[in-house]
Amino acid sequence: MNELSAPPIAEGRTAEIFLLDDRHILKLYRAWCPSDWVEYEARIAHAVYEAGISSPAAGEIIQVNGRCGLIYERIKGISMLQDMNARPWMFLKHARSLAELHESINQQSIPGLPAYKDRLRVDISNTSHLDEALRNKVLRVLERLPNGQNVCHGDYHPGNVLITKSGPVVIDWMTASAGSPWADVARTSLLLTIGSKGQENKIGRLITWAVEVFYRSYLHRYVALTPDTKREMKTWSPVIAAARLSENIIPERTALIEMVNKEN
Repeated sequence: MNELSAPPIAEGRTAEIFLLDDRHILKLYRAWCPSDWVEYEARIAHAVYEAGISSPAAGEIIQVNGRCGLIYERIKGISMLQDMNARPWMFLKHARSLAELHESINQQSIPGLPAYKDRLRVDISNTSHLDEALRNKVLRVLERLPNGQNVCHGDYHPGNVLITKSGPVVIDWMTASAGSPWADVARTSLLLTIGSKGQENKIGRLITWAVEVFYRSYLHRYVALTPDTKREMKTWSPVIAAARLSENIIPERTALIEMVNKEN
């Protein structure tokens, strides 16, 4: 395929999403992204779908103007985040649903997924926002944490859950791995707390308060389904924060470093 006739329907830091036809979309990676990212995503997407997890079916890898992309089944629906913006009175129900779906995913295992701890180790080692002593301390904490073989999405939040007529569908599985469920919950918790605080000047106090209530409702429901008897999430949180620093999200940086320092 040489070109696309319409503009993207969505975009992110690494890729743009194009509508191909009524049944398919194309996730087209940006030119600077290496081709093995697409091959890796295709492998993970196929494994997740074949395991029966509610996710889009992945198709073939194609090239458009020298850029690599992955064709996906088109899922007709809106994200949980969009639905809450349209119907704010649904946000507590969505918080509980987010937890219930997350817990059901975390209870599964898929052979061949990369280890979550390996990815965290690389991210922590590569960030330039920790001094050597603190980095080594966090890495030692990581080594003591359980490996786990549970499915972890790695970027689970309301923007990655689509609401459809047949039920919720979870998208963006490129960061999927095998690990402790509490590592995955700690990542979602970070996205719902520090992630929103980094945007306080844009979203206002009322929305910030609503996000906090949403987060507490999500976590309360998850813990009700799977109690954190060993308080693993508290131990995982600074490790996840240290790894998040490698993404170089400037509005979050100060809060992330404080979180790492507080627990270490």
